[in-house]
Amino acid sequence: MELLHSGKVRDLYADGDDLILVASDRISIYDVVLPTPIPDKGRLLTALSLWWFEQLADLVPNHVISATDVPAEFAGRAIRCRRLDMVPVECVARGYLTGGGFAEYQRTGAVSGVELPRGLVEASILPKPIFTPSTKAPKGEHDEPITYQQVVDKVGAETAEQLHRITLDVYRRGAEIAADRGILVADTKIELGWAPDGTLVLGDEVLTSDSSRFWPAESYQPGRAQFSYDKQYVRDWATESGWDRQGPAPEVPAEVVEATRARYVEVYEKLTGNHWA
Repeated sequence: MELLHSGKVRDLYADGDDLILVASDRISIYDVVLPTPIPDKGRLLTALSLWWFEQLADLVPNHVISATDVPAEFAGRAIRCRRLDMVPVECVARGYLTGGGFAEYQRTGAVSGVELPRGLVEASILPKPIFTPSTKAPKGEHDEPITYQQVVDKVGAETAEQLHRITLDVYRRGAEIAADRGILVADTKIELGWAPDGTLVLGDEVLTSDSSRFWPAESYQPGRAQFSYDKQYVRDWATESGWDRQGPAPEVPAEVVEATRARYVEVYEKLTGNHWA
């Protein structure tokens, strides 16, 4: 195998005509990789992505060839997948107003050019889910919000419409399934690529604790920060630590690592119904 790319969280290898996508235990926030790993994180993200790919198979094809035909040293955290020509856009859907979207709304009254009603607060549910794309920044740089028109300018009107439709379809399906299990999906990010036949295919990860914000429905209350089953806990710790969001990042305390792993495990179990050994 040949290492093609080492990203913030995943490593990509070539194996003949296939790719091997390996999820590490690294964690990144604000586009900076932290020096402290989260144990089992790569295996959890891989297992959850594979479960979601099955739930979404009738909506959009995915890149998975096999989750078992992988090198033994990567077992449980790797996927053998198809080669795709990845779209140069981060496709984000939001059903609730939080994070960078809320900050942008406070400044402009809009998110990625989508005008929103006045008077919304932290964690407000949106009138309907919205497509809020961003740039796909290189490692060490920050993704930046872009408008739908900028997506059209990058990839053309037909592809932009497909990205918009698929992203919202994935979000709605994911939110519906999660709601039945007591989980709110505040937002999610997906990545799409072109297969050789021109089909848009879902790649990377999908609806995981790294690519989404998951909130327990029972404690949801707009107007404040929500308990999150994702890396928001690490973001909150980083903010309180006074870190300036520039590399190198500080070590993450053991209690934050343990609590973060517990949240990844809990949401995996709640969503899939499977016990994490």
